[in-house]
Amino acid sequence: MSPLVAATPQAKDDSPDTDAATAATIDAVIDAAVQQLNHRNRQKLGDRYRRLRRQSLVIAEPLSAEDCCVQAMPDASPVKWHLAHTTWFFETFLLERFQSGFAPFHPHFRVLFNSYYEGVGAKFPRAQRGMLTRPSLEQVLAYREHVDGRMLLLIDALDAGQPGSGQGHLADFLELLELGMQHEQQHQELMLTDIKILLSLNPLQPAYQNLAEGMLLDDPAELALQWHHIDASVVEIGHAGPGFCFDNETPRHRQFVEAYQCASRLVNNAEYLAFIEAGGYEDASLWLAEGWDWKNREALSHPLYWRADLDGGWHEFTEYGLQPLQAHRAAVHLSYYEADAYARWAGARLLTEAEWEHAAGRLQGSGREFFGVAWQWTSSSYAPYPGFVAASGAVGEYNGKFMVNQYVLRGSSSATPLNHARLSYRNFFPATARWQVSGIRLARQAEVSSE
Repeated sequence: MSPLVAATPQAKDDSPDTDAATAATIDAVIDAAVQQLNHRNRQKLGDRYRRLRRQSLVIAEPLSAEDCCVQAMPDASPVKWHLAHTTWFFETFLLERFQSGFAPFHPHFRVLFNSYYEGVGAKFPRAQRGMLTRPSLEQVLAYREHVDGRMLLLIDALDAGQPGSGQGHLADFLELLELGMQHEQQHQELMLTDIKILLSLNPLQPAYQNLAEGMLLDDPAELALQWHHIDASVVEIGHAGPGFCFDNETPRHRQFVEAYQCASRLVNNAEYLAFIEAGGYEDASLWLAEGWDWKNREALSHPLYWRADLDGGWHEFTEYGLQPLQAHRAAVHLSYYEADAYARWAGARLLTEAEWEHAAGRLQGSGREFFGVAWQWTSSSYAPYPGFVAASGAVGEYNGKFMVNQYVLRGSSSATPLNHARLSYRNFFPATARWQVSGIRLARQAEVSSE
């Protein structure tokens, strides 16, 4: 049993110490910025599209052509494939439908860069994407430039208020354009996480980007974990109001939650190290049966990017290469099985997704690290909301058909584009996934408050 629960006093929302109050003020600014970014007046579509597409190239810029071609594992994809697939989305779902006289850039790209859309046709096997040495990175970049030029003819005509080939189906065009841009932001995050695991497999432990000479990553100050009490109530979850959302965030609906306590921040590296040193990876009583079998089969004894030193210390592989483990940063790259086992060891549990959304909405400012640090595992299986209906056609395959054998993660991570986060976002991965930036927020059951 972890000493964490016994040593951590319960704290009400209105009794923070000075450090916590300062942190709460910072959180309030961050949370408000996230909300503003998601509900601001949209800039011109052409400008948004250009910036979005350029950002993918900025992510790829530190990489060599060799880096961009290799696939680290079946669940990851080469950066070159990400750059091509996001382009394929615009060509297949927008240009093919809305551009007069459409002709594909290359007829074979329709198969090579189709991810999972059965409605579009044949697909190249996902696990073999690293075998695609052709087309070259140079050809993929030319593909992006070609499709962007054609897309911008349509978008800029809309921005200028001129009639265009898509005007007859303007609402459909705008909806698919928004989906395509949000889709590319998802792949921008995947590019960062996929290249990280690729570089981590190299014995040289190369950095994705270099720290300035003489600089070290700073370990943040220790922040005491507090517990925020939340009364039982009927809560509403799901997307509401203006702005984009994916279909799996709808419809908004009610759920009843019992009284619970929500941790004020994510579990940090020092706390997770205590779990390791207490024998957490050797205690079967802490693990779900499938998780225990998986851990043993993979011979796991620590988080994905931790590296043990000869003197008993730890380093962590980061985008800056191998760095000393920072005790007070959030523990990340953990599977659902590891998160669940840690929570059980700590005398706690994981939040449900309804609890997470309710707590994150209520504790803006008081709650720590809801956004921008790590996706947070919930105990909720990824399933449709009551009344969910997938869209018709190939676009309807975007989320609905994956609603099985996966768990929901909430929040956003350090790899998530800032204006891609929102309260109702439902990320999802299988219980074994560790290459995404995923962490742990604890919950505890609570008695009904008298407040």
